[in-house]
Amino acid sequence: MRLAFLGTPDFSVAVLAALVEAGHEIVCAYSQPPAPRGRGQTLKPSPVHAFAEARGIAVLTPASMRVPAEIDAFAALGVDAAVVVAFGQILPAAVLEATRLGMFNLHASLLPRWRGAAPIQRAIIAGDEVTGVEVMRMTEGLDEGPVLATATVRIGPLDTAGGVHDRLAAAAADLIVRTLPQIEAGRAVETPQAADGVTYAKKIKTKEARIDWTRPAREVDRKIRGLSPFPGAWFLLPTDKGEVRVKALLSAFEDVDGAPPGAVLDERLLVACGEGAVRLLRVQREGKGAQAAEVFLCGQAVAAGTTLA
Repeated sequence: MRLAFLGTPDFSVAVLAALVEAGHEIVCAYSQPPAPRGRGQTLKPSPVHAFAEARGIAVLTPASMRVPAEIDAFAALGVDAAVVVAFGQILPAAVLEATRLGMFNLHASLLPRWRGAAPIQRAIIAGDEVTGVEVMRMTEGLDEGPVLATATVRIGPLDTAGGVHDRLAAAAADLIVRTLPQIEAGRAVETPQAADGVTYAKKIKTKEARIDWTRPAREVDRKIRGLSPFPGAWFLLPTDKGEVRVKALLSAFEDVDGAPPGAVLDERLLVACGEGAVRLLRVQREGKGAQAAEVFLCGQAVAAGTTLA
């Protein structure tokens, strides 16, 4: 098929790579404009932009797909369909109607649960045990279109957003490659989303990332894993040189009670919460790389009785 591809982050790259491998003609890849990255704030292309350019695929990075000239340019591509994966813009009706077969979005949740920007993180934070990815025909509403295909992924007690992200990206790539021939042949069944069970995955805000040890331990554990690796849930560790910010990147719940929230209960980073405790398994001191807790403790002992803020 002649396809346009619209996507921006790493999650989208796996899908684009699978489409290329499957032999589809990617007429053009759309992505968000290059953005400042790193300490030098140098303008760098998105992961999709870089991948497409490396493979000789034409790339466009319009600031808005609502501009009439951009709408006309997209329509002039004459593609059979478009695949959209975390593009980062709301598309107008004129764009949605500009392909022969339609525009199809891969969304990382089991719709109508977790429509919106951060479905993977919100699913883990909420304690969902199962999530997935779905192929959805795009409509003007936010993630409201009918679903054509679904793949499910389980969320385990030690899963982080990063790990679930990678499994969902692989599932999305496989799912779209299997679904496109059904769409082209007119055999894909479109199922309207249920009216009940709608939730929205709001964008993760920086202020959410600080750990509140007064919350129940299961909630703290889910937050740590749901925000790992980015932006990373964090706390303040007292040291002889003052407080140091430390990110908690992996944890496990332990059924221990009776200590003030934030109190370290042993020499291996078991931390009391409002109810229960969490054992920190992977951490990252500010300005340093991520480390397993036992490696971190070799360079920074944290005694039982220390209070984390």
